[in-house]
Amino acid sequence: MTPAEPGAAAPRRPHAAALPVLDAGVVRLGPWPTETADADAEALARLHADPAGMRYWSTEPWTPGDRARAEAYLDAINDGARDGDLQQFAVRLPGSAALVGWVTLYRIDRTHRRAEIGYLIDTALWGRGLGRRMVGLALGHAFGALTLHKIEADVDPRNAGSCQLLESLGFQREGLLRQRWRTGGELQDSAMYGLIADEWRG
Repeated sequence: MTPAEPGAAAPRRPHAAALPVLDAGVVRLGPWPTETADADAEALARLHADPAGMRYWSTEPWTPGDRARAEAYLDAINDGARDGDLQQFAVRLPGSAALVGWVTLYRIDRTHRRAEIGYLIDTALWGRGLGRRMVGLALGHAFGALTLHKIEADVDPRNAGSCQLLESLGFQREGLLRQRWRTGGELQDSAMYGLIADEWRG
């Protein structure tokens, strides 16, 4: 559910101008401004080190406090934005600069008008419907400003909450790829979901 991480960090380049602010009242998506880069790196390291939040990911939780990996992750966001195949939004609560998650449109294919979506939110905020709101904002941007035709998602089928979130927005399960990932010695399947623009329950 996330783009590949880089092997080495590059100089950080803000891509704030490329991303709009998307506001649902209870959650806000926007760019990664350079003035919050230090706090955002710390938050990323914390969010990605949470075993509960990373339980069904295709990568293992980060080492707690892995600031270097967080810095490299921020650089990868900028690289993807520069190349045009990734738009990753920082997720914050209204009136707060604290990073609480992110939503990514990645592998953006302009020819076929298709992309994949990934997302992560602080486990302390689970159960409040914020995940659905932030993914819905990103879908509105994808089908609107980006004029994409289809969004796809790869989810561990045991992740009932994420499957329910996608289905509530109109995603349909299109297939199962067995034992696709090996994470921490555990083999994981992938439930493949797809959403066509005119099926989206915005």
